[in-house]
Amino acid sequence: MEQGKIAILGGGNLGSSIVKGLLKSNFPGEKIIVTRRRTHLLENFKKEKVIITEDNCYAVKQANMVIIAVKPHQIFSLLSEIKDQIKPEQHILISTVTGVSIKEMGDVTGNIPLYRVMPNTAIALCESMTCIASMDTNQERKGKIIGLFDKLGKTVIINEELMGAATVLGACGIAFALRFMRAVSQGGIEIGFGAELSQQITAQTIKGASSLILESDNHPEQEIDKVTTPMGITISGLNEMEHQGFSSALIKGLITSYNKLGMLSKK
Repeated sequence: MEQGKIAILGGGNLGSSIVKGLLKSNFPGEKIIVTRRRTHLLENFKKEKVIITEDNCYAVKQANMVIIAVKPHQIFSLLSEIKDQIKPEQHILISTVTGVSIKEMGDVTGNIPLYRVMPNTAIALCESMTCIASMDTNQERKGKIIGLFDKLGKTVIINEELMGAATVLGACGIAFALRFMRAVSQGGIEIGFGAELSQQITAQTIKGASSLILESDNHPEQEIDKVTTPMGITISGLNEMEHQGFSSALIKGLITSYNKLGMLSKK
């Protein structure tokens, strides 16, 4: 199947982030169709020649890949709306929707290649961590999906039963990391930096820490050991954070979000 247009059904925060990432990766704007009821909120994409419409069926008919980026309570009405337009020989259906399984989608769409992906909003900068799950055995199609999201960050193939965990660790994880960044930045203000400079130092430091792990494959403790000298200031600060429940609070937050996701999925 030739790479054609990509339709993004749902131009909210995540859908718009995907559009921005595609454009940043040099994907042609005229090959992107994005839908939203309030199309005026997508006006800024028109200068990049992105096609904006309210009509989901029109978008699907024009595209090869269809990315669904709506809220969970909207997906089944959307699938019912477009099911007569999606064709097995033309379309790949990609869902970013939390808590809705491939089987549940397939019960509506029939014999359409289905993928679940969980990116995060850093996809706008081509820095997403995107988890992908599918039961599709066609390696050419699978390669196209992986290739697309590889241009928008890093990808990993996971079993579908891990998609809930991927949502919490990779998608919610952006917010958790940003809250950590805010706390560090506020601490920087406490010890003497202005707000803007404290945020800049914090952001670059965290970026550097991430790069150390991604590029070395070292365990974080290996890198921590390099900067914790005996009786030094770093180990004193780390130990005080642990005494105050730092790691425990983070782990409990992840588990709380995961448990909440499980409750929502059962409704």
